Amino acid sequence: MTDRNPAIGAEGDSGLTVVVSDPHLPEFREQFEAALPSTTTVRWSAAGDHDALLAAVGDADVLVSGTCPAEVATAGKGLRLVHSAGAGTDGIDVGALPPGALVANTFHHEDAIAEYIVASAVLLRRGFLRQDAALREGTWEPPAYSALLGEAVVGFVGFGHIGSRAWQRLRAFGARGVAVTRSGGVDAVTERLLWVGTLDDLDTLLETADVVVVCVPLAERTTGLIAAKELALLGESGVLINVGRGPVVDEDALYAALRDGMIGGAALDVWYDYPSGGRTGQPSRHPFGSLPNVLMTPHSSGLSRHTFARRSDDITANIRRLARGHSLDNIVAVAR
Repeated sequence: MTDRNPAIGAEGDSGLTVVVSDPHLPEFREQFEAALPSTTTVRWSAAGDHDALLAAVGDADVLVSGTCPAEVATAGKGLRLVHSAGAGTDGIDVGALPPGALVANTFHHEDAIAEYIVASAVLLRRGFLRQDAALREGTWEPPAYSALLGEAVVGFVGFGHIGSRAWQRLRAFGARGVAVTRSGGVDAVTERLLWVGTLDDLDTLLETADVVVVCVPLAERTTGLIAAKELALLGESGVLINVGRGPVVDEDALYAALRDGMIGGAALDVWYDYPSGGRTGQPSRHPFGSLPNVLMTPHSSGLSRHTFARRSDDITANIRRLARGHSLDNIVAVAR
């Protein structure tokens, strides 16, 4: 744990104590601290050091972290803001926070994830994973035919920041697009999509699409949204790309569909199990890594210097607003 304890400055802002435990922000420490009022105390807590974090939040006003379990929230009796360094806030136990505490998020991962979606769609549609594995064993197995991305219908399950940015790139290849969202409120004409529906139209999307991009948030309605029946509709040449949350797609059904060739392949950047500390841990109870038609990445599709430099700017801007008693941007919850 390291502190920055500057002298009182001339801004007139009340001093805040900020604890940063997000593992990606230390790279931008100088930028982060320079953007805050000089009255701010910043404590940098090593990611995964649970005991140190519990001690640090005891008198903190702000916690910058993608997770805040009940034990941490309870220890932070004076927390006024928990700011995720990403879009997801499902790891923050809002109900355990002090009444009135705010939860905010930030984005800027759209461009990086859009590149991942395009790259993995090409890789899987063209069969490059299998060709790479075969050639490493000395076997030349170029397919007689492979499917171009420009010939595909891409179906988006969810169409927010990520879906919209990915679609800008995919349609440049000549792909056609369809989407379902929780509200169905996306304008198909403006977005140059063939059609937009609600989650009630998911089966139609799966029957239509060659590539399905899952980028809907995890909620009660979307947990297990895509299971065995839905995967069967995608078909044996269909490709699934999940950059939303793992449990949106049923874990058992997905493994079986990939193992048995019910679908053509999948790019999985979000998972069912994450390491509780450190960098070691299996992402699922099933051996997805043994399958030749799966691209596995460790929730890294949105990680880039651009992403976290911009997120640092958003977070420090919100902390400045908090210090000055102004309204915050990107508030997603208020503790009751």
